Amino acid sequence: MDLGLQGKWALVCGASKGLGLGCAQALVQEGVNVLIVARGEALLAQAASNLIANHAQSTGASVLFCAQDITTVAGREAVFAVRKDFDIVVTNAGGPPTGDFRDWDRDAWIKAVDANMLTPIELIKATVDGMAARGFGRIVNITSSSVKSPIDILGLSNGARSGLTGFVAGVARSSLAAKGVTINNLLPGKFDTDRIAATVQATANKSGKSVEEIRASQQAQIPMGRYGTPQEFGQVCAFLCSQQAAYMTGQNVLLDGGAYSGTF
Repeated sequence: MDLGLQGKWALVCGASKGLGLGCAQALVQEGVNVLIVARGEALLAQAASNLIANHAQSTGASVLFCAQDITTVAGREAVFAVRKDFDIVVTNAGGPPTGDFRDWDRDAWIKAVDANMLTPIELIKATVDGMAARGFGRIVNITSSSVKSPIDILGLSNGARSGLTGFVAGVARSSLAAKGVTINNLLPGKFDTDRIAATVQATANKSGKSVEEIRASQQAQIPMGRYGTPQEFGQVCAFLCSQQAAYMTGQNVLLDGGAYSGTF
């Protein structure tokens, strides 16, 4: 299927590895030019090199990278100095630490809200008017399945990401919708990334069980019997950015192998 994205420009955050990199790969495979962003320059440069060698050469897509902390004002200014206008923005920031809510002070909460709620809002604010003027725009926020089914050790994430979800529910249905700009959230369940490794380790520490036991137990609770892959995640992201998804906005797309058992 041709997703109609050839030649578009995308900003993909947190794209040096994991789900962000999976999204960048899928978009480049569709001929989308990408500017990938993450904090670690060495890993990001390697990701860009791999994207060029393995994907961009066959599609003619351009791959740029900018090593910055997108959660800071200075980081965002540096990114938009490389390129200002984007047709697609994939917001993504590392999740806040696991732990017990009793141990988190105000600074911990502010940091979580800043990274996982306010930063995506700032990126949306900086790009949607240009998208609307051109008549095409796609915002995809990588949030978490925890906004539908909260995870006890991820209280910071539960709160901050739910705040973003509420904001998107309103702005996605504003005048932007009639101008060809869609805003959707993509909610990952358990994917085989560094993030799952961290949460598994935290669960193991809390329960006294081994990492191997926790991984096996988690995968057994997923109807598909396994963790997802970043490549699978990226393909769904690419579809949300496609012309075929033009009538879809303000949605929370849960990608979790069937783990969430609710009807809605």
